[in-house]
This record gives sequence, C-alpha cells and structure tokens, in this order.
Amino acid sequence: MLLDKQAQADLAAAINEQEKRTDAELVTVLAHQADDYRYITTLWAALLSLLVPAVLLFVPHWLTSFEALLLQWGVLLVLAVLFRFKPVQFRLVPRGLQRQRAASLARTAFLQQGLHHTRDDTGLLIFVSEAEHYVEILADQGIARHVSDEEWQAIVDAFVRRVKAGQVAQGFQEAVTACGDKLAAHVPATREKNELPNHLVVL
Repeated sequence: MLLDKQAQADLAAAINEQEKRTDAELVTVLAHQADDYRYITTLWAALLSLLVPAVLLFVPHWLTSFEALLLQWGVLLVLAVLFRFKPVQFRLVPRGLQRQRAASLARTAFLQQGLHHTRDDTGLLIFVSEAEHYVEILADQGIARHVSDEEWQAIVDAFVRRVKAGQVAQGFQEAVTACGDKLAAHVPATREKNELPNHLVVL
C-alpha cells in the first residue's frame, strides 16, 4: 500500500534528522510495481490457447473450423484478461525477471534523482518496488568506499519483511534510521547541506 500524506511527511522529517548526522544525502523512492509484465501474461495466454485444438480432439461433438477458431480466440481473450489480475500475474512472472526489472528501475531512479551528482559522491538511495517485494540500497562511491554492499543487506532483509507484511511506512522509517546510524559512523557530518529533496519519490 502506498504511503499516505502523513506517513510521507513523517518519513521526510526522519530523513531530515538523519542527514544532520552525516554528509550523505538520503533519497527514498517507492514504486508500486516495476513493470506491468503484460507481454509475459499475454504470452502465457497465447501458449495456452494453442492447446484448444488438441482439447477439441476429445470433444464428441465436432466443431467447424470457424467455430474452433472463434473458441480459440475466446480462450485467448479470457485468459489475457484473467492473467492481468495481480495475484494471478505474479504467479506467472518468473521471480528472477521480477528482480531484474525492479533492479533496473532502482538504477534508473538513482540517476534520475541526481544521486550521482552530490558534491562528495555521497548519495544513498533506499528503493522499494512494492508489488515485487523488492528492496535495494544503492550508494554512490563516496559511501561505497566506507560501507560495503554486504553491510546494507541486513537492513534490506528487515525491510523486505516489512514490505511482505504490508508495513511499508514502518519499513522506511526503520531503514532510514539504520542507514543513518551507519552513515553517521562512516560519513559523519562536516558541513551543513541539503543537496537533494527529502520527500518520498513515488513512481
């Protein structure tokens, strides 16, 4: 569930507080879904509709070629619509592809939000794609020199559990605090700054 205005305001305030402790710039991005995956569900519908002629071989009442074609098209359309419902759709889309699409969107967001243009290369992105239950923390080189990707993983894992439980707002709050603690230790504040906006970016 996407965050309401109050939850977004609380998150922006939390980011503002954490940025007082570090030279890093924190940006949070929330996507409802990384891709519509329509091509995947359409492919599934098309493949299953191709089975219609084989099934008709076992039907005692023969259909004309035209009637069989109409039935096949009908099956295709019904399945294409059915497979667009989220609970069905995400059972058809391979988990690896979901992660690939979400990871690609995270990197696009990193660039679009200008995290690679901070003064000391200290941008940090906390990215969530809700439908895929995908969380990633991306750090620019000024942070990556001090904190490895593996050190962020515990924060990511905890956030993923929150997303799966439908507690995205709480997950963001906890992640921002945990990231702030690491950043304050490794990239402590040496100057006043606010190069990037603190509000949640919703895609």
